[in-house]
Amino acid sequence: MPLNDKQQERYARHLTLKEIGETGQEKLLHSKVIIIGAGGLGSPASFYLAAAGIGTIGLMDGDTVDLSNLQRQILHTTDSIGHEKVTSANKRLFALDPAINLNLYPFRLTSDNAPEILAQYDFVIDATDNFESKFLIAKACHQAAKAYSHAGIKQFYGQTMTVHPGKTACYNCVFHETGIPATGIPSGPIGALPGVIGSLQAIEAIKYILNIGTQLTNTLLTYESLSTEIRKVPVTKDPHCPICGTP
Repeated sequence: MPLNDKQQERYARHLTLKEIGETGQEKLLHSKVIIIGAGGLGSPASFYLAAAGIGTIGLMDGDTVDLSNLQRQILHTTDSIGHEKVTSANKRLFALDPAINLNLYPFRLTSDNAPEILAQYDFVIDATDNFESKFLIAKACHQAAKAYSHAGIKQFYGQTMTVHPGKTACYNCVFHETGIPATGIPSGPIGALPGVIGSLQAIEAIKYILNIGTQLTNTLLTYESLSTEIRKVPVTKDPHCPICGTP
């Protein structure tokens, strides 16, 4: 269906980009992305995907908003404290674009619910803040053959990579599950850091959906904000990886 007049105006800047144009914008409007985690990384990722015209966004998070979240989780406001994060996010994203379709999941991803939920989406954004969830997402996306964006942040440091299951290095190829460190006292991050990394995740989702540019596959992008150092570290698929390796 062609873009209507309001959509032509809303996405006018996209329409001027030859890599997107009207055909690409229509594709975005028919796409579906799920964001697992509605906190620091999920906030900018969901805002920019909603603004970009992703037609359906799934938001999954089992937590409620507390005051300490507001230093970095820009989806939420002071009035959101005590409310479910997905409910707070729903309100903010509808204010941005009332036409968006939002699917809310006020609970955590599990090995049981993952197959049915992930099957509905074109791309997955891992915006979680713990190793257990990240390895679960890596396994679930591999089993569902869903491309995903991994990201992690701590203190002044952030990282992100994109995975095409079965074709590129997965999260476990780089960060082996057997080497998970014990969870300690949270350290940071500086508030604006997830804004940088979460925005990169949104761009990776858009690039994947439109099949444009070069994705961060087989590459770990790292960002050290104190020195403003950005690196792209090549990574390789582990043939012995328990998730994506050859049996």
